[in-house]
Amino acid sequence: MDQLDLNIGQLKDLHLPEITLLNLISWTASGAMIFGGVVPFIPQYRDIRRTMNADGFSTFVCLTLLIANILRILFWFGKHFELPLLAQSIVMIFCMLSMIELCVRVKNRSEILQGKPRTLTESKRSRSDEHINHADLAIRMPHQNPVVRTLTDFELQYFWRWTDFGSYIEFLLLFSLLVGFITYICIDIKIVIEFIGFSAVFAEAMLGAPQFHRNWEKKSTIGMSIKMVSMWTCGDVFKTVYFILREAPPQFWICGLIQVSIDIGILFQVWYYRHYPQLAKPAVQ
Repeated sequence: MDQLDLNIGQLKDLHLPEITLLNLISWTASGAMIFGGVVPFIPQYRDIRRTMNADGFSTFVCLTLLIANILRILFWFGKHFELPLLAQSIVMIFCMLSMIELCVRVKNRSEILQGKPRTLTESKRSRSDEHINHADLAIRMPHQNPVVRTLTDFELQYFWRWTDFGSYIEFLLLFSLLVGFITYICIDIKIVIEFIGFSAVFAEAMLGAPQFHRNWEKKSTIGMSIKMVSMWTCGDVFKTVYFILREAPPQFWICGLIQVSIDIGILFQVWYYRHYPQLAKPAVQ
C-alpha cells in the first residue's frame, strides 16, 4: 500500500508540458524540421521506380547530404544543439541510403555492356575479367555479365559510382570512424569542433551544387524532378527562417541562405532550358 501511495505521489509530481497554441506551433515546427527534409526526395524516388531510370538524378546529392549529416551528428557531441536537428540528421541518413540503393539497383539493371568491375574492395575478380573475349562480351546480356564496381578498386574516376551498394556503406563507415576519432581526441578544442560544425552546414548548403553542375554541363534538366527542387526551395526557406528564429549558431542560417540561392539557380535552369532548349544530351550521369 505504501508503495502504491509512493507511485501516486510521483505521478502527481510529474509535470507534463502545458498544451498551448504556442507549444503546438513549436512542436509542429520541430516535426517539420525532422521529417520535412526527406519529403522533397519522395517524388524523385517514385519517378525513378516508375521509369526505372536514375540518369536524371545525381547520386552526389546523396553523398553531400550523407557527409553533412554525419558531420552534424559528430558536431552535436562537441556542442549540443536542438534535438530536432539531431533527429533530422538521423532520418536524412536513412533516406539517402534508400535513394542510393534504388539508384544502384536501377543502374545495374539498365547497363547493357559491362566493363571492368568497380567496387571499393574489388581487385582479384577484376583481373580475372580482363581475359574475357571482347567479342563474347559484346553479345552478353546485362544479367549474364553484370558490371561490378566496388570501393576497393581504388579508382578515382569511379568514386561514388560503384555498382555495389555495400561499397557505399563501407565508405561511410570508414569516414564516420575517421572523423569520429578526430572529434573524440579534439572534443575540448573549440576551434576544431566549430570547424566540424561549419563543415556540416556548408556541405549541406552545397546540396544542390552537383545537380546545378550536371544541368549546366548537359544543358538540360530532363530526368530531374522539378517537384523535388521546388520542395527543396520551400524547405530551405523554412529551415533558414527556423534557424534565425531559434537563434541557432550563425553558420546554420548563413549556409541556409547559400542553399536557398543555389535552389533558385536550379529553378532558373529549369525555366531557361525549357524556353531556350540546347542541342545537348539529357541530364544523365
